[in-house]
Amino acid sequence: MAKLTPLRGNLDFMPSPVADRPGLLIRDPYRYSETTLIIPPLLVSGVACFDGEHDEDDLRRVLAEAVGPEEAAPLAAKLASTLAEAGFLQDDTFTRRKAEREREFAEAARRDAAHAGGAYPDEPPALRAALGEYLEGGTDIDDGAPSPRSGLVGIAAPHVSPEGGWRSYQSAYRALGSEYKDRVFVVLGTSHYGAPDRFGLTRKPFVTPFGETGVEHAPVDFLAERAGAAVTMEDYCHAVEHSIEFQVVFLQHLYGADIRIVPVLCGAFSARGDGTRPEAVDGVSAFFDALHDLAAREGERLFWVLGIDMAHVGRRYGDPLRARSGLGPLAQVARRDRRRIERVAAGDAEGFWDLIAPNGDDLKWCGASPLYTFLRCAPPVRGELLRYEQWNIDADSVVSFAGMAFTRAPKA
Repeated sequence: MAKLTPLRGNLDFMPSPVADRPGLLIRDPYRYSETTLIIPPLLVSGVACFDGEHDEDDLRRVLAEAVGPEEAAPLAAKLASTLAEAGFLQDDTFTRRKAEREREFAEAARRDAAHAGGAYPDEPPALRAALGEYLEGGTDIDDGAPSPRSGLVGIAAPHVSPEGGWRSYQSAYRALGSEYKDRVFVVLGTSHYGAPDRFGLTRKPFVTPFGETGVEHAPVDFLAERAGAAVTMEDYCHAVEHSIEFQVVFLQHLYGADIRIVPVLCGAFSARGDGTRPEAVDGVSAFFDALHDLAAREGERLFWVLGIDMAHVGRRYGDPLRARSGLGPLAQVARRDRRRIERVAAGDAEGFWDLIAPNGDDLKWCGASPLYTFLRCAPPVRGELLRYEQWNIDADSVVSFAGMAFTRAPKA
């Protein structure tokens, strides 16, 4: 008997957050499919059969143990058809959807807001009020200094939901004064869905409820030409990624929609655990050289904004423990996070990577690649930690993040 068509390997799986609909939630982070499924508990065991190794008889046997032999056959057929219709299987339906979505983005004139109405309000007055509340609320920034700073080269802010990370967003964006408005903002964001050791670029303007922010084409074209195969031009990941979108929204709130940006998605670097640096990969090295040369050429015309989160710990991220922010093992995570932050603040790219690479980065710092790119390509900097936080993104999973500000390192 033929094997069942396997599930796609790039789906999100998590316990259902809906109290009256328990089970396994499955969704497509790439948004090739807009469907979200909640598989009832009795059928969850059957989902594991869609691994390319099991056939229909295996699926019916597994479900028979859960629901009984009479119900197993129709439920097996229903489960298979539901997964296929959702675009969750590696079949022709998914191939067509993927090609169509990527073509639509490539042909689009603009990069529309992907997270308005979800992660933040989709109407300008409500968004303005929410961001105003985030940036003005509270006064407990770690260093006690909420006022803007002069002489900044860049900032690092989270890309977690603003609702959960607003204090760290606040610490970073309140460091910015009016003198930075006319800079070109090089926004380095984590590419959660892009290929490793690759950089995603786009020339499309970013649209949010505040309006349209243009992309500075000359730097984008320079990077694409110089870095060659390391660059994915008009990277589809921009269509769905939040790590840059959230920074654009905060920048627009401060300075208006007529800012100019260079949006760069940084794919994860290969943490080999053997001391090899990311730039040992030819493409990464070429991109670093190009971005370094661009930074040297443009000088203070550029301002760097990093959209980064740090550790990801708990059941959502494949760990067996029930993670609680600041408690038990998470206190040790905080200590390890701060050691890494110290290396970043010192402008020590090598020391930072030496803490990331062992064990393939068991803390799962999704902001490691933008941070390392910044340290390698921007002018020599010194950083200041403005705030560090851990947040329970769900009951059993924690994300850590921070707000930082960077100035030029004093000349030796």
